[in-house]
Amino acid sequence: MAPSIQTASPTKKPLSVGTALPYATRTAMHLKGLVPSAVEDFSAQEARAREQLRSKGTDLEKYIFLSWLRNTNLNLFYRLVLGNLKEIAPIIYTPTVGQACQEFSHIYPFLAPPNAVDGLYVPLNEVDNIGEIIQNYKESIPEGDVPEITVITDGSRILGLGDLGMNGMGIPVGKLQLYVAAAGLDPRRCLPIVLDFGTDNPKYLEDPLYLGIRQKRPDDAE
Repeated sequence: MAPSIQTASPTKKPLSVGTALPYATRTAMHLKGLVPSAVEDFSAQEARAREQLRSKGTDLEKYIFLSWLRNTNLNLFYRLVLGNLKEIAPIIYTPTVGQACQEFSHIYPFLAPPNAVDGLYVPLNEVDNIGEIIQNYKESIPEGDVPEITVITDGSRILGLGDLGMNGMGIPVGKLQLYVAAAGLDPRRCLPIVLDFGTDNPKYLEDPLYLGIRQKRPDDAE
């Protein structure tokens, strides 16, 4: 079963259909003159996205492109994935996700538009405020898009790469993308979570661009 792909109607806010937005909907949403005039079908969008994907010089660049696409045009992203799964699966998950995790703090700002919510980050020093974190997430998503499945990591053991700390977020993100593609889950109801409990990896503790909390992991007893 493929993930649900929705189209736009003049009376309902469209789910990221981009240049496929019909004229009637553009008029209703006062978008006339604010976007290029052509109304494309989804196959044209896919062809353009596939062209851009294949123009990237490295798999990490492809990963970044696909992440941005997923966070800006969910429909197009999953159409591209489903139509090219053999080509794209090794980019959104292993082996490329391993490099993406290692570089996560360096590429994070380029994976989605500013302030886009792409998961939950739960730092150790905010565990007592988990209720507030969950409420913040609820307020950031459309009403009714309650998560039905989560994948959680603490980043301590990632694909044989050792302790990646907060950078391990790429694993739950990648797994959920494959679950959507393979099992037909609703991508809007999938929630990746990273428990940022520090890292014992000095590489990240000393990295000025590392985005996780800068402390070693607590002992199991703690």
